[in-house]
Order: sequence, then structure tokens, then C-alpha cells
Amino acid sequence: MNSEIAILCGTAASIGFLHTLFGPDHYLPFIVMNRARNWSTAKTVWITFLCGLGHVLSSVVLGLIGIAFGVAVMKLEAFEAFRGSLAAWALIGFGFAYAGWGIHRGIKNRPHTHLHLDGAGVPVHSHDHHGEHTHSHEPVAKAGITPWILFTIFVLGPCEPLIPILMYPAAKHSLSGTILVAVVFSAVTIGTMMTVVMAASWGVSFARFNKLERWTHALAGGTICLSGLAIQFLGL
Repeated sequence: MNSEIAILCGTAASIGFLHTLFGPDHYLPFIVMNRARNWSTAKTVWITFLCGLGHVLSSVVLGLIGIAFGVAVMKLEAFEAFRGSLAAWALIGFGFAYAGWGIHRGIKNRPHTHLHLDGAGVPVHSHDHHGEHTHSHEPVAKAGITPWILFTIFVLGPCEPLIPILMYPAAKHSLSGTILVAVVFSAVTIGTMMTVVMAASWGVSFARFNKLERWTHALAGGTICLSGLAIQFLGL
């Protein structure tokens, strides 16, 4: 590996780390869904990894296709910007819809009291459910589709900084250099996503919302929606 490729790999690692860390859409959806859906650690890691892989691979494949057909960097970046806008709006839409469902669920599952009767119909005792003991008397919305929605959104989402740094080794006709830069960028991006998600999820697991517990789905959806809005309108 020559010095130019080594510098590019270092640049790719730095950009991948900063691009992920300062992009809340890279980790907030997994953190809030982990809390709202009570995902296991293994499930959270797996979903984060797959979404991260889809996120970087879509840009890598697009970049390699562009390189193969001689598409100009400006055209690729314009297409990536379009994909970014599409992904942001998809995140906004998903978050808004999930928040709406969460609000409906929270209203349905408001605290209530159970009256227990003996065989003769005489009250024995009563108790209510609130705080950590709030529970639902309706089937939980089908959870299996949520990871697929997130995966689709992340595949749509571009890694804009990757295209320019892929072009340099490609211009030097170095296939191995192009692949190495892509691998470094992808590994650092996915690794940063998983590290932030797991660290934050561990911290959030200690939080107790008490009476707000039934609103965790609404809060999760609102957070996802806000992260999409931040990407679309603040350029984060």
C-alpha cells in the first residue's frame, strides 16, 4: 500500500467516523426503537449492523458503477443528494406514522383499575396498573415490519463523503486501493453506529418513565421524525 492510499484510508476512516457521529439519523432510530420495543441486545446489534451495511453498500455500489461508466463526480453527488432527501422524508414519514400509532396506543392503554371477585361475585380486592406496570390489553402492532422499514430507509440514505474519496484511487487505476478505501470507510461507519447505539441503549435502559411509560412508542416515533427533519432542514 503506497503513501497516497494510506492517507486516503486515514481520511476515509476520519470522515466515516465524523459523518456518522454528527448524523443523528445513523443511531437515534435504533436507540429509541430498542427502548420502545424492548429489543434484546443481540437483536439491536444485528438490526443496526444490517442497516449500516445496507447504508454503505448502496453508496459503494453506486460509486463503483459511476466509476465503471465514467460518470462525473458532480452527477454522482447530485444523485446522492437526491437519495439523501428521499431518505430524510422517509424517516420523517415513518416517525410521524409511528408517533401517531404510539399516541393511539397510549390513549388506549391509560391506567385503569381491576376489580377481582370471588365465586359468589363478592369483591375480594382491586388494583390498578400504572407506571412500570402499565400493560396493554390489545395486540402489539406487528413488530416484524419495523426493522425492514428501517433497513429500506438506510439503503436509500447515501454516504455523500464516500464518492469523492473513491474517485481518486479509481483515477489512478488502482482497483485494490478503491476497494480498500471503501472497506475502511464502511467498517468505521458501521462500527461507529454500533458503538453509539449500544452505549446509548445501555444508558437509556436505566431510565424509568413511570407514568410516561405508555407513551414510549409515541416518544420514539417523535424522535425519529425530528431526526429526519434535522437531516432535511438543518443538513445534519
